[in-house]
Parts: sequence; C-alpha cells; structure tokens
Amino acid sequence: MKTQARLFLTGLLASLMLWGCGEGDILGEVPRDYAIATVESSGAAGRKGTLPPGGQEDGSGEADPEGTEDPPFSFLAEDASLYAYNSLTDMEQIWYRDMEEILGTFGTERKISKACLESGLDDSDIDRIFQCVLNDHPELFYVEGYSYVRYTRGPKVTSIEFSGSYTMDFDTAVERRAEIEAAAEEILGKVDEDASDYDKVKYVYETLIRNTEYQLNAPDNQNIYSVFVNHTSVCQGYAKATQYLLNRLGVECSLVLGTVDTGEVHAWNLVKLDGSYYYVDTTWGDASYQIGGGEEISGFAMPEINYDYLCVTTAELLRTHTLSDQLPMPVCTATENNYYVREGALFLEYDREQMSKLFENAINQGRPDVTVKCTDDLCYREILSALVDGQEIFGYLEGSGKSVAYAQNDKQLSLTFWVTNE
Repeated sequence: MKTQARLFLTGLLASLMLWGCGEGDILGEVPRDYAIATVESSGAAGRKGTLPPGGQEDGSGEADPEGTEDPPFSFLAEDASLYAYNSLTDMEQIWYRDMEEILGTFGTERKISKACLESGLDDSDIDRIFQCVLNDHPELFYVEGYSYVRYTRGPKVTSIEFSGSYTMDFDTAVERRAEIEAAAEEILGKVDEDASDYDKVKYVYETLIRNTEYQLNAPDNQNIYSVFVNHTSVCQGYAKATQYLLNRLGVECSLVLGTVDTGEVHAWNLVKLDGSYYYVDTTWGDASYQIGGGEEISGFAMPEINYDYLCVTTAELLRTHTLSDQLPMPVCTATENNYYVREGALFLEYDREQMSKLFENAINQGRPDVTVKCTDDLCYREILSALVDGQEIFGYLEGSGKSVAYAQNDKQLSLTFWVTNE
C-alpha cells in the first residue's frame, strides 16, 4: 500500500440525497389561472382565432372552405411522446387535442369540443387534461396556466371557451424557441447515429448534468429554457430537458411527478428502452443538487455525476421517491439497461476480479471516480468493510499516489470512490 495515500472516511451521499425541488416549485408551474364566468347565452359563441387545419370547429362553425388561410405557427414538436395522452379516454383525448392546438399556437378564447360536453365531460375535467398536455410537451415552455369561460342555457353548459395564459409575448417565445433549438442541436449533433437507446439516455443524462447547475432561485426554472440557455435550473427543468432531448432522439420519454422522502415535490422521467420501462432522475444525478447547490462538501470536490438513478426499477425508485396519482405508471422491473448492469458495476458478492476490472477500465478511460452497486445489504456491507475498513481500495488504485475519498448511499446500496488532491 502506498504510504502517502489517504482514505477520507466520509460517508457523504447517505445524508445528502434528501433535497427536493423546494416547496411549491412543481405546483407553482401551473397556478390554476381560473377565470370562470357563467354566461347565459341563447346560442353558442364562435371560436375566436385561427381554426385547426382541416375541418369543423365543434359543430358551431366551419373552417375556411377555400383553404386560403395559412395554418398558424405552432410550437408543438412532432416527435413528442404521448404517454399522458394515451392514458385518457377517447373523449378526453379530443379535449386534449383542442387544448394542445390552442396552447401550441399561443391561442386564447377558443371553443373546445361540444361533443365532449355532450358525452359527460365538464369543466371539472379541464385541469387534469391540461396537465396531461403539459406533461407530454416540454416545448410549451412559455405556458403558465389557462382560463376558461363557461356558457350556459339555464342549468345546462352549452359550450366552453378556453384560453392559455403565457409568461411572455409571442415574439419573445419565438426568439427563445430559436435559442433552445440551437442549444439542443449542438447537443444532439454529438450523438452517433448508430448509438443504442441506452447510450442515448446515458449521453443525455451526463450532458445535462455537466452543463447545468442546480439552483433553487434560477430564472425560468420550471421550463427547458433554464437548462438549455441559462444552464441553471431545478428538477422540473432537468426533467423536461431530458424529455425534450430524448424525444428528439427517438426515445420514448415522459415526465413523472411525485415527491421525495422529505415530502417535497419533485419531477423525473419514465423512459422506454428495448420495450421495457425504466425511471431516470437527472436531477438526482447532479452533485450540485445532492449538496444543495454547491460543488464541494467537507473540503472534497465530489464527482459531477451520480448514476444511482439512471434507468432504475420501480422498487429502486420507491426507496426515496413517491409517485403521484396524476397518471397511472407502469411497474418497472427490467434491469438489462440499468447503468450498473450495463457497466459491469453491479455486484452480487464481493468479487475481487470483477472489482479489479472495474477500476482498470476507469483508469484506462481517464475517469477519476468509480461507483459500485450491490444487489443486497449483505454484499454492500461486505464491500464497504473490505474497501474502507480493510483499506483494500488502495490495492485497486496502487500507483496513483493520490488521496481517495468516498461517498456512500445506504438506500441505494452504492459506493463511490474518487481521487482527490486533498
């Protein structure tokens, strides 16, 4: 063992993985901007603004029969994953499409389908469907909320007029969209066209973490502009940016809302790889999040990236996260595309040959840190005792002449070791 090597016995992650987005951060994105006015009307009011291309409005008006009116400019992405949309009934999907078109074209004061009212939907369904639209469309970065007007004849609701509310004007949104797309193109342009879906997810995870700092008070932190342009955000920004990029890469990725073990609201992602679902939490992969917005703790610079939440099962996720009941979520059981499985860093027992190979690969790749994960607590305690108490870690790093620090995550049964100059 190198006599100059030092092991800093600092179990960091076990006490650090407790931060949430901050009270109200997720709920604050949609302020429930209701403007409900019950209007007695002897007839249905027509929709104001440009109609969706190709047909009737809702039975109360018709599209331009000459087809001379240009389609409105739309912010909607053609490659968006529609997980939330697919969770809705047929009639709910009609209102979803109405709201999607209105919000995507910066619309206000437009009627949503009367057929849905006649089928039994009412204004109590609007908020849930609106949330589904935002869940599927991270590119609607300028949407703040909505309002609607309900028209009645006697006790019967005859029509509903829906308006989006926006955080900026149309011209500013167009300018910001161009900035977002330029930043995204730079990131996407570095992905090999033959990359597997796993490689795409890993690349997006690592790239966003390296280029974004977690800051509670970051401007625009509930949308993707904060990540792609400002490079500071909170969990909602991280999750929506992950969703935006992976959808562009052809990987099905959806937004997930819930809480963490402190009870704070949080956002992460559901991805589908090779036909199986996994959870990804890019925010919790960022060291600047783990330590509350800084880059060092106890004087030791931590590795930038933590891989405990890169393609994990439901069982692993629920050790620290709680799913909201907003949308039904699949039970994720696949492990083939979990980071530790793919990288040969998952241990069933303390296998010294496997450990040696893992460290050799890291050294050959120029990586200053190595993380191992165990399948059960017995393996975890065995490796922790051997590498830390028995200081066997220096056998794998012999010749480096450096000091070593480590961080442990008891909940996820993982250990990270990294070289430090301290």
